[in-house]
Amino acid sequence: MKKEMRPSEKILLSGFCFILLFMIFHDWLPLGPFNDVEAVSGDRSLGELVTVTLIGGVQILLFLGAIVFFRGRKYPIWIKIWLVIHQTSIFTGALLDWWIPYFFGYGADERVERYELMFGDTHSFLPVMNGIVPNTIHVLFHAALLMCIILTIYISFTDRRSKMKSNMAVSS
Repeated sequence: MKKEMRPSEKILLSGFCFILLFMIFHDWLPLGPFNDVEAVSGDRSLGELVTVTLIGGVQILLFLGAIVFFRGRKYPIWIKIWLVIHQTSIFTGALLDWWIPYFFGYGADERVERYELMFGDTHSFLPVMNGIVPNTIHVLFHAALLMCIILTIYISFTDRRSKMKSNMAVSS
């Protein structure tokens, strides 16, 4: 039997491909106004950059591997739990590093100088609040991650087999 990916799995796979590209390239390759590679490398050592890139990339490769391996099938409960908890943990880090300081000011004082140094010359479309502003590439990354979390929850609660069985019963 051929495994056919559901549209939600294809979108999830696409989202993780974007996140993987972000994780691998955003600190290394100049992307015009969207990043400042020199500023980031001035703030972090080569070892830190390599470590952050490897940890982020491996995590996303594991997500991609699980999605490809279980495509078109019901995900085992441990995969569902792992995917949701792991992604949510990454997103929680984004909330704590970017969005809570941005909206509420908690922790903003510690980040203002560093964020200005690393991201001050990058494109952003949001207004500055509490001395910081999430740049466009991080907003896209966080939005893609949130979309992947929502899709993972959706996929976890919908079962392709039960839908196929109910469709077959209706058509009989």
